[in-house]
Amino acid sequence: MSDTNTTVFDTISQSYYELTAAERKVADYALKNRDRSQYLSIGELAEESGVAEATVSRFCRRLGYKGYNAFKLAIANAGAVKLDADSPDMPMRDSDDPIELARKLYAVESEAMLQTLNLLRPAELDRAVAILRSARKVLCMGQGGSMILASEAAHLFSICDGKFFPVSDSHMQVIAAATLTEEDAVLFFSYSGATRDMMETLTVVHEQGAKIILITRFPRSPGAALADVVLQCGSNENPLQHGSVPARIAQLFLLDILFARVTLSEPDACRRNRQRIAQVLAEKHL
Repeated sequence: MSDTNTTVFDTISQSYYELTAAERKVADYALKNRDRSQYLSIGELAEESGVAEATVSRFCRRLGYKGYNAFKLAIANAGAVKLDADSPDMPMRDSDDPIELARKLYAVESEAMLQTLNLLRPAELDRAVAILRSARKVLCMGQGGSMILASEAAHLFSICDGKFFPVSDSHMQVIAAATLTEEDAVLFFSYSGATRDMMETLTVVHEQGAKIILITRFPRSPGAALADVVLQCGSNENPLQHGSVPARIAQLFLLDILFARVTLSEPDACRRNRQRIAQVLAEKHL
C-alpha cells in the first residue's frame, strides 16, 4: 500500500493466498464486482460474499486498511480514473453543452427517484405514518448534509402540525433524546446509517422508548438495527461523493411521499393549519 501506483485490487491479488478461506470469499466478490463493491455497506458485502461482518472487517485490516470505510475509499480511488464519459457514474464530457449536461444530470437524478420508488415498501410507509400521527413530539435529525434534509422535513411537516422540531447539533441531539418518552418519535436521515454520532443519539432514543424512523440507503446498517421503521432511498453514492445531489433527491422524494401520506390521512386538520399559516404569512409579503 505504500506504492501510490498500487491499487486495492493489486493488493488483494498480491495477498490472496495469505487470506483465510472465508476472507478469500470477500476477495473473490470484490475482484469480480469492482464497481458495485464501493456502494455496499459492510453488512451487504458480508451477505453477498456469504461470510460474517467480522470476516469483512478482518479482511480489510489484513490488507492494511484501518476499517471498512477506508477499504471502500480505496476501491473508489482505484476506479476514479475510469470516471469518464463512458462511465455510468459520471456520464459527462468537457465538451457537453449546457443542455446536454442538464439532460444527463436529469437522467441520473430521475434514476435515483425510480430506484427509490422500486424500493418502497407500503407496509413500512404506513407504519411510519402511524408513528408520526400518534407521536406527541417528533424530532427531525441528521448529521452533516443529512441535517439539511432533516430541517427541510421539520419545515415541511410544520405546515400541517406544530409538533415537528429540527435538532441540528450532535450534542443537542443527545440532550434532546434523553428527555424523550414513549409518546415521542425521531425522524432521522442518514444515507449510510452508520455514523458514530447517529448511533450515540439513536441508542439514547431507543433507551427512552421513543419510536425511530430512519431514512437510509442501507436497511441492514447499524442504525437500521435500532429503528422501528426503515425507509430505504435509492441512488448509489461512492465514498468520493459525500452528499451527492442524486442521493439527496432520492431522500427528498421519499420525504415527499411520507408527507403526502400524512396529510392525506388528516386532511381536515392539515387544511385548517395551512389556512392559519397562510394568513399569518400574508402579513410578511409586500
